[in-house]
Amino acid sequence: KGKGKGPQGKRITLKMAKNSIRVSFSGRRRLDLSKMGITTFPKCILELADVEELDLSRNMLRKIPNTIEKFQNLLWLDLHSNQLDELPKEIGTLQNLTYLNICNNKLTTESLPEELNLLKNLKTLNLGLNCLETVPTTLGALKELVDLGLFDNALTTIPKSVKNLPKIEKVNVKRNPLRELEQPEEEIDTIKRIEKLYLVEEKDLCSSCLKMCKGERDELHKLEDMTPNSSKELSFPLLLTPNSSAKDNQEEWRVR
Repeated sequence: KGKGKGPQGKRITLKMAKNSIRVSFSGRRRLDLSKMGITTFPKCILELADVEELDLSRNMLRKIPNTIEKFQNLLWLDLHSNQLDELPKEIGTLQNLTYLNICNNKLTTESLPEELNLLKNLKTLNLGLNCLETVPTTLGALKELVDLGLFDNALTTIPKSVKNLPKIEKVNVKRNPLRELEQPEEEIDTIKRIEKLYLVEEKDLCSSCLKMCKGERDELHKLEDMTPNSSKELSFPLLLTPNSSAKDNQEEWRVR
């Protein structure tokens, strides 16, 4: 059993970690420790810090230590589905990162380190399923970003600096209370309107035009008859006249 306070989770040994390295077709080495029940970052994996990919997803990690900076060869880092409520500023030293997934954690806007904007080679950044209320405008410095996940947060706006990233192709903002999405769509105007109106006296019209105009006028009158007249006084017999009950109850409310 592990020493120290709190649940230790599964203890990862160096031998276990070495056996968890997979080599991809491109020759990249991935240290895959996903779904291992880990609650604390295994110190022993610092001896394998030369890997290009690190997968610690689907565990119970609450913190990533500042020693993450040892993994200078990392191109790909997956931390999704943990219990992270902060990230160390040292994550900004991983200058070669092209992929960072920190989706489904407990990160807030305040707990995102400003140093994220130093990851100049980042192409994919997934911040979905966190507790973000705003997107740091500094993410606009990530000029190589192609794919940005912001879904399932509490965002009301997306900053222009992020929207206008030069290489961005996909921004997933689903299930956020975005103000621009709440604006009602323009109502379709069903009334036929005319751009110009000419007024003439009946005596100036020829007989066929006069007949046509009278016909259209009759049609309008029919429509008016079918439409309830809003100018008619509405009757609410059970409603007391204004202030009548207020006057009676004023003293009673003052006493209360």
